[in-house]
Amino acid sequence: MKKILAGVRRFQSSVFPQRRELFQRLSHGQQPEALFITCADSRIDPSLITQSEPGELFICRNAGNIVPPHTGQTGGVTASIEYAVGALGVRHVIVCGHSYCGAMTAAMDPRKLERFPHVKNWLTHSLAAVRIVEEAQNLSEEKRLQALIEQNVLMQLTHLRTHPYVAAALAAGRLEIHGWVYRIESGQVLAYDEVERAFLPVGAEWSDETGETTPTSDLRNLPTI
Repeated sequence: MKKILAGVRRFQSSVFPQRRELFQRLSHGQQPEALFITCADSRIDPSLITQSEPGELFICRNAGNIVPPHTGQTGGVTASIEYAVGALGVRHVIVCGHSYCGAMTAAMDPRKLERFPHVKNWLTHSLAAVRIVEEAQNLSEEKRLQALIEQNVLMQLTHLRTHPYVAAALAAGRLEIHGWVYRIESGQVLAYDEVERAFLPVGAEWSDETGETTPTSDLRNLPTI
């Protein structure tokens, strides 16, 4: 806690004075470009990954970067989506998973969650993705987890489309949705390409000798949502 408090003091004494004009402008309102839905994992920093300034991302975090399908039941993720798209008018929604995700590891073996009933129930929103990965044959545990992380992102995009404000904005062409996976160990960010049906590096920085983007996953034949 001492380090956290020292950070607050350093922000107030050094960082804030240098950015005073920005924060004064933000005190009058926000116009974020994107809603960024990602895992609560402490190793993920959306603003650092995207090099975004305060006010540019509306961030929603939870275990497993889950988006529950829309129902009449109120929840924090549903409320955040509704406000970001309906009130703030964000033009993009990004659902971002990540490598070595503990939530997805647990989703593959729910027996490990008997002592955590709320986590276990929450991760049922990933159950369809788990079933898809179970259909794949001869995958190592590492590849199985990688596949589930990717399939979970796609499943949450499917859930996202059930939210009324999202559906309306997509139909009107005011909104785009994106599925990403962040690899902690390399800093690589992969985005789902619907044409290639694969997760490809953002910006296509990694290419083969022909200049064509090479999928970083060998799971292209896996059924997708």
